[in-house]
Amino acid sequence: MKMLEDTSRAWVLVHLDALRHNVEEVRRLLPEKTNLIVVVKANMYGLGAVRCVKEFQKMGIDFFAVSSIDEALQLRENGIYDDILILGYTPPVHFHYLIEYDLIQTLLSYEYAVELDAYAKTQNAYVRCNAKADTGMGRVGVRCVENDYHIEELIKMYQLANLKVEGMFSHFSVSDEVEDEKQILYTNQQIKQFEQVEQDLRNAGIDPGYLHLQNSLGIINYPQLCYDFARPGIILCGVSSDENMPMRQQIDLWPVLELKANVSRVKEVPAHASISYGRNFETDKPSRIATVSIGYADGYSRNLNGLARVLIHGEYAPVVGNICMDQCMIDVTHIPDVKEGDVVTLVGKDGDRALSLDEMSHHLKTINNATLCLFSARLPRIYVK
Repeated sequence: MKMLEDTSRAWVLVHLDALRHNVEEVRRLLPEKTNLIVVVKANMYGLGAVRCVKEFQKMGIDFFAVSSIDEALQLRENGIYDDILILGYTPPVHFHYLIEYDLIQTLLSYEYAVELDAYAKTQNAYVRCNAKADTGMGRVGVRCVENDYHIEELIKMYQLANLKVEGMFSHFSVSDEVEDEKQILYTNQQIKQFEQVEQDLRNAGIDPGYLHLQNSLGIINYPQLCYDFARPGIILCGVSSDENMPMRQQIDLWPVLELKANVSRVKEVPAHASISYGRNFETDKPSRIATVSIGYADGYSRNLNGLARVLIHGEYAPVVGNICMDQCMIDVTHIPDVKEGDVVTLVGKDGDRALSLDEMSHHLKTINNATLCLFSARLPRIYVK
């Protein structure tokens, strides 16, 4: 740990053993025939996509999904030549990258597929694709729900001459709900619609290719579904969207991320001293205040003002005053011997105590997915086993 203290003002610690453990837990839940398309979008939820992909490769995973063309190119330019599925929109001006870098593009609509096919024809080339069926998410894909069922558009996608449509998928919208009967019925209807799409394609003489539907919570709550692939993302980081969320299956997730920073100064202040911008906090007695070298530009949100706590020397300490762009302050009056250079834990363990990502997310009134994406690129990612 001494090396980290010497080289960083604040950092994200990534536990690769935990990452591997979480993959094995996901595999344990799924049928043996179901392989993984690991979702590494948003820089693998802030953990560092390139380094995490290289760890996944050691575990035999060779199919990854990203959000955008730039995320796909980052992987390719770092020597990752496995299959990469782009889940989102690639602008026509970037269609050439799909061919040059052998990427798999999601077909967001029939019209989009026609445009991509026309471009591929001008290049005398083929573009690898996955068809997307919207079974109720209402985001992208060909609408395939009751009373709005456009199977003919999917059929025509597969028939476009310069597209190689290798697979078909959809996406759950409420697979995290296991107590609300209305939401459970909705998910079951999505499953029914997805399987109807598959059958109708086959009835039209089309092999839909490999199939995938389950996201992270779809894996945990509907592990019995037996498709070719499942798409874990957030659960590989060792958290669900909300730790209080009930689940149908027990899964032993290990947190992968810790957030750390150093103390940059410790000062004694009298009673009634104001701390930080806005003078929203004032000491009620003589106090010892430590400045910590992390702030909202690092992703330690200003919305945590008056709510957050940290760990230092194995003890909890409250964050006091407004969080600044690069720094924040904590009250360590009750903790002896705090000094410059000491390590502060904002998420993770210190001794027998811990601070979960979930606690931070609840303070921010959001989900863990969003909180993970807050931690900025200027925080170095340090990988440990």
